[in-house]
Amino acid sequence: MTEVHVRPTPTATTLSALADEVPPVQHRRSPWPDRRRSALKHAGLIALCVLMLYPLIWLLVSSFKPTELIFRDVSLIPSEIDMTNYSVGWNALQYPFGRYLMNSAIIVLGSLLGNLVACSMAAYAFARLEFRGRKLWFAVMLMSIMLPIHVIIVPQYVLFSKLDWINTFLPLIVPKLLATDAFFIFLMVQFFRGIPKELDEAARLDGCGHGRIYLRIMLPLSLPALATTAIFTFIWTWNDFFSQLIFLIRPDMYTAPVALRTFMDSTGASSWGPMFAMSIVSLIPVFLAFLFGQKYLVKGIATTGIK
Repeated sequence: MTEVHVRPTPTATTLSALADEVPPVQHRRSPWPDRRRSALKHAGLIALCVLMLYPLIWLLVSSFKPTELIFRDVSLIPSEIDMTNYSVGWNALQYPFGRYLMNSAIIVLGSLLGNLVACSMAAYAFARLEFRGRKLWFAVMLMSIMLPIHVIIVPQYVLFSKLDWINTFLPLIVPKLLATDAFFIFLMVQFFRGIPKELDEAARLDGCGHGRIYLRIMLPLSLPALATTAIFTFIWTWNDFFSQLIFLIRPDMYTAPVALRTFMDSTGASSWGPMFAMSIVSLIPVFLAFLFGQKYLVKGIATTGIK
């Protein structure tokens, strides 16, 4: 008797299993759309960079042009190069421009020392010490950031005038020694809070007090925050114009921003060429500070939680 073998009919479940076993056909994606998108992105960034740097480039090019051609020839390639703007601008005012740069350097160094020492000590107190009303005083400190300088400049002028500090560098340096920059206190408080408290406890077991913990543990570990404070203080103090114009009246006490303003004359001809040349000279310290401190600046802002 002959056996008949019947082939089973595949069911839906069997077909689904077979379909899962067959590898899907992978369509290779063309790299051209990604490259085109990347090229457009880079072109846009380059265009924005050129747009942002154009005023600075125009200022640099104009410093090498004669004064009468600065606003007549607006091209970035000067048809005539005049190097006398730098020599004339350096000696155009009552004192050589180097004196004004020195005055700015004195104020910047005093402000740097004050902010680094006073603000770091205040930040350590808010971050590590337990005292009555700590949260309240921290909130008051943060609220002081919202006060514009125009609100407090009149009481400050009256106070410093009674102390006979007008026409001295004291009104611009002494407040920094009293931790008046709340922004830097807040920045370093955020950094100190990220340092493990176990380090403090281990130091106390070794007999360290708050002073040695602050000097030997907190400050060495907070180098990025200190560098960020130093860079911001340098740039803001060097470029400050309003406060220095209010408290410094004598020409021998002028700083670089105030001295640059004296090149302009609303009743006569302004010395645009020498002023542009000295503007470039005064921008060099700021450029160098940002160039060499950029790594610490980015690291300090990223590690303190300020985005």
